[in-house]
Amino acid sequence: MSSINKKSRDIYDVICYEGIWSDGIYKTWNDFLKETSVLRKNIESAGCDRWFLYCEDCWHFLLAFTALLQCKKEIILSVNISPAYIAEIKGDANFLTDQIYPINNIYEKTFLIPSILSEKSHEDINKFPKITGNKTSIVLFTSGSTGTPKAIKQRLTELENDNAFILSMWGEDLLVRKFCSTVNHHHIYGLLFSILLPFTAGIPFRRQRIHVPEEFYNFIDTEYTIITVPAFLKRGVEILTPNDFFSKSPWIFVSGGVLDSGLAGKTGEIFGFWPIEIYGSTETSGIAWRQSNNGIEWTPFDNVQLDQNDEGCLIIRSPYIKNPAGFETADTAELLDDGRFILKGRIDSVVKIEEKRISLVEMEARIIQSGFACDAYVIPMESNRQYLAAVIVLNNKGKERFDNTEVHNINKFWREYLLNYFENVVIPKKWRYPEEIPADIQGKKNRKAIFRLFSEGNEQVNPYLRKYHNVKLIEKKENSIILEFSLHGTSHYYDGHFPGFPVLPAVAQVDLVVRFASEHFGINIGISKINRIKFLNIIRPENPLVLFIESDKKNIVFKYSSPGGEIVYSSGVMTISRGFPNN
Repeated sequence: MSSINKKSRDIYDVICYEGIWSDGIYKTWNDFLKETSVLRKNIESAGCDRWFLYCEDCWHFLLAFTALLQCKKEIILSVNISPAYIAEIKGDANFLTDQIYPINNIYEKTFLIPSILSEKSHEDINKFPKITGNKTSIVLFTSGSTGTPKAIKQRLTELENDNAFILSMWGEDLLVRKFCSTVNHHHIYGLLFSILLPFTAGIPFRRQRIHVPEEFYNFIDTEYTIITVPAFLKRGVEILTPNDFFSKSPWIFVSGGVLDSGLAGKTGEIFGFWPIEIYGSTETSGIAWRQSNNGIEWTPFDNVQLDQNDEGCLIIRSPYIKNPAGFETADTAELLDDGRFILKGRIDSVVKIEEKRISLVEMEARIIQSGFACDAYVIPMESNRQYLAAVIVLNNKGKERFDNTEVHNINKFWREYLLNYFENVVIPKKWRYPEEIPADIQGKKNRKAIFRLFSEGNEQVNPYLRKYHNVKLIEKKENSIILEFSLHGTSHYYDGHFPGFPVLPAVAQVDLVVRFASEHFGINIGISKINRIKFLNIIRPENPLVLFIESDKKNIVFKYSSPGGEIVYSSGVMTISRGFPNN
């Protein structure tokens, strides 16, 4: 990019395409010259040195990114654009975007790219200011281990050096393909591979990101390079099947998380190409690569030097990293004699959820910052997919705020509060409100005990929050009870059953019967045998339910129905193994 001028390409050369390549909807070099010229005029007249750039449209992003560099402006990039987060990092910068946001203090001094480009302008495309790579400033934000957003400042020079290395490795194969991406280009990986790499190499790239795996069915007209992340491939292999729609075998690059060999192999079966994984970070850029069909070892890029600290964590030195001492990662590794290495895992509090990097320390700090909590602990958990769970200890103000509030409404409060700072995909899926967070005698948080808080049937509910699940006791006799309640869609009972269409599973219905029976009969009931159960209708979130439970001390009889009795959801008889005395 720093070496281009107005004559670098033919005016009809295609820079960007919409849909698939054969649709013939293109943006050319001539379009690029004209539209960057229009943007430069507006940027220069605005008179601000720092610009926050966010564009969903890859073409708009390229135009704005280029124009800002040509005008010698500092560019601020962030994947997270929640209002409170932007307010922290934006400072006095202007906001350049192709999205419409509400007019307020956060989004003041906003410049809308489509509106600017729609202006009738006759700018001289012969003016194409040179970009001096080592005098540029590009600021990317990532999650710092301190719990606050961390700014990583780079120059275009380092980004171009990284891309030059990628082209030296695989350029021959990449130059004959068109690029398409599923990755957000405001992150270092997406910026390098989805935008800068194809543009500087003269390779047409897709204007829109691919959002769902089914779109790949259309990519049969030519050869493509796919830029993606493990989470997207995981969804893809669950939907797509091996067939010949990828007769023109694509190349696939993947980064942003660990790609296990099983998923890599399934990807190879379906797409006809075993993905090339890139290991790196915002702080280090690209470090190493591998194709795991050849082994789990990573091969460092030629311009990278590796070392380790006393804890076995990698220390990276490369032209991208300004500090001569290098960058100390939180990734432990085994260095091999041949120069390659094997990753062992992370030791810090920064994790990746659906390829979104998130600081657990930051999320805990945000919870306490609310004024309603005196302690918080956020942990990563995994079922079908990795997710976060939060343990929150309410202070007196919090106890007053949520007194007699249903737990699902308390959970809703925290979800909506954290959405001010984080993307939806990383918001905790499970919540617990104990009176204190389990700790050892030294006061250090006990992770094993914290994990147990989330085990089946162990809700550890704060005494101030007993009214969970909207339960109303309709009738209670010596050997029977009738309850009315509903389950919120965020209840852990719906986890993984099923994504996009939650249904209360059979095991959850049985568990609720046992829990309610134990609570209302005052004993810890166990079940030794399920004699008979009929599941007649599915139970969805928010369905109002009436649960009848009766026991003769040997068996429990139950029935789930609608409040009027018109719908019977399930009924059954179970044998009790413990609980009631024999008198």
